[in-house]
Amino acid sequence: MYRVREQTGCSSMVQSGGGKGITVAVLDTGVARHPDLADRILGFQDFVNDGTGVYDDSGHGTHVCGIIGGNGYLSKGRYRGMAPEAGFVVGKVLDEKGDGTVDAMLQGIDWVWQNIERYKIRILNISVGIGQLIDEEKEEVLKERLEALWSQGILVVCAAGNNGPACGSLSSIGRSRLLITVGCNDGTYFQNKPNRCAAYSARGGRFDTMKKPDIVAPGTEIISCNGMCRKNRTGYTNAYIAKSGTSMATPVVSGALALLLHKHPEYDNETAKRKLLFSADDLQEPWYQQGWGMINVARMMEG
Repeated sequence: MYRVREQTGCSSMVQSGGGKGITVAVLDTGVARHPDLADRILGFQDFVNDGTGVYDDSGHGTHVCGIIGGNGYLSKGRYRGMAPEAGFVVGKVLDEKGDGTVDAMLQGIDWVWQNIERYKIRILNISVGIGQLIDEEKEEVLKERLEALWSQGILVVCAAGNNGPACGSLSSIGRSRLLITVGCNDGTYFQNKPNRCAAYSARGGRFDTMKKPDIVAPGTEIISCNGMCRKNRTGYTNAYIAKSGTSMATPVVSGALALLLHKHPEYDNETAKRKLLFSADDLQEPWYQQGWGMINVARMMEG
């Protein structure tokens, strides 16, 4: 995360608001009570195993939450996320392998909708690139439900997916005109690494007039909170772990938007989306690969 913050212009000064007062909903594999997150987990619901306690049997959701807003407590700030004072509402819709059903995701979306006012939710992060949703024929229903949530004032940020690099490899959710679709690009980092995230980040259509994905962010070997972090007599073990994928790029954008909404709570979805896209750095790559370009948090926060 140190490298991600530096690369995207998310300096300590830019982070000064920390996203405090902004709640980000995360539909994923759950979340662990990691010391970097624990006191800001405002709500939790399990749509997979009907569990009652906060948990993450995969670690993916915890990693995602750490990118959004871990405070870096166990790393003395080095691995803090983008919005280290934001709150979290987490729905477990994916199992320990990262797989799930559209029905579970729909239940999670409805739960977020029902709790918008209770938890003051402004952003929904969906990083489902690690597994595959079953019942693919229901994807259109899922897209429509997410677009309806967008109409309620929730910024929906979703992963482009890891099905690239073929053109037109975005899911129907990623092709939505409303939702913010995030692809992966690490810029000058990992250019010679064959399994870098950009090599498999899903693309839009070559001849599409709409730029999709909307934006790209770093997503290769991102070090963030480990759901398997454990306390012992001398401290903590396995506090952080590196993961890659568009699932990691997506929360970079969600966390940055939490900073923006903290500074400008009056922004509606379209205003926030324009600020995000119009401030991006053009990587001189095709539209269907980079969208508007690499997120530039410092420029987005200007004005």
